[in-house]
Amino acid sequence: MTDTEDQDTINVSVDVLIIGGGIAGLWALARLQQAGYKTVLLESKALGAGQTRYAQGIIHGGTKYALTGKLTASSEAVADMPSRWRACYEGNGELDLTRAELLSDAHYLWSTTSLTSRISGFFASKVMRARSSELDKKSLPAIFQNKDFKGQFYRLDEPVFNTLSVIRALAEPQLKSILPVNSLSIKPEGQRLTVASQSGESYCFTYSKVIFMAGQGNEELLQRFHLAEPLMQRRPLKMVVMRDKNLNDMIYAHCLGASVNPRLTITSHRDKQGNIVWYMGGQLAEEGVAKSDSELVQAAQKELANLIPWLELKDAEWGVLDIDRAEIRKQGTTRPDSFSVAQNQHVITAWPTKMALSPVLADTVVAMLEDEGVTKSTDASLPEWQVAEFAGFPWDESICWDRGKIS
Repeated sequence: MTDTEDQDTINVSVDVLIIGGGIAGLWALARLQQAGYKTVLLESKALGAGQTRYAQGIIHGGTKYALTGKLTASSEAVADMPSRWRACYEGNGELDLTRAELLSDAHYLWSTTSLTSRISGFFASKVMRARSSELDKKSLPAIFQNKDFKGQFYRLDEPVFNTLSVIRALAEPQLKSILPVNSLSIKPEGQRLTVASQSGESYCFTYSKVIFMAGQGNEELLQRFHLAEPLMQRRPLKMVVMRDKNLNDMIYAHCLGASVNPRLTITSHRDKQGNIVWYMGGQLAEEGVAKSDSELVQAAQKELANLIPWLELKDAEWGVLDIDRAEIRKQGTTRPDSFSVAQNQHVITAWPTKMALSPVLADTVVAMLEDEGVTKSTDASLPEWQVAEFAGFPWDESICWDRGKIS
């Protein structure tokens, strides 16, 4: 039900407001609408412009977290995610992701000939053997079918998605329930929230619950709502991006090393010109926080020269992306193992921690509302407002490639 209180502000009554238009927020929007809750999502930037577009798109099933030879809380939390995401992509899951782009039906673990790396590969395959299988030479990705490759290779039954295509698949059926807003205009008062749309209209939402799913933006939202808890922390990364007009190989793989984190994680994408882009994380990105951009690029070049020495990259361009991972901060822990949900009166604050956990985070939010008996509106009508825009990938918009041209 909507009405006009005065000429300037449009009043809208909803059951739930979500703030944050990444994959987690959009997944929750679809599930809440599916469950019968009148829900509106507010986004101050383009959809997917936060942490989502910086994700590598791997739907982990826990294998990379089992590198020590035992299942951790992280691996257990994500164990069912590949099958749930794949079911949605195939059209028989909880949501419809048939229009999303599957970059690869699987990704890979590879180990070098060093003892530590080989042992890590062995234990990862034993602990997660239901999802991993060692490949023979003929079954390797093309780039590794080189006479100089001496390591071990495992195929993981865990898909890799184009993250921004997932954003579109989730958002397009729900665009009438997504309002682009000016973040500076958000004014809470009790269970009412006044916002200005990006096109200038003023809306006052009355709601039963508001859910913060804005990643690092949750910190500012908590301040605006005068909430001291939950606390948020940032864990920075510096990812490396490389493109080469002569590069022909798409790779989706972790190289195992001595630590719990993969030594190097590579996913492949295409820029607007159709060039293949390698997006590199893992321990390289963790340690890169302490390096300058040029030092990190040099470290990436050295890693590739050590791990794939037959690769010709004389025409490669390099770039660096600084990323702040946002998550809940709890006493006694340095990093959460799973998604986080905290409730303070009518406000729910959530962080998926990992993109793959968006479905189970949405499960939890729906269950919380059901348990509290939040009323479901019978009137689903909403005003007509401007249509939200979609973000692009950072290698098409925000990378300074020149800073990476280091020999």
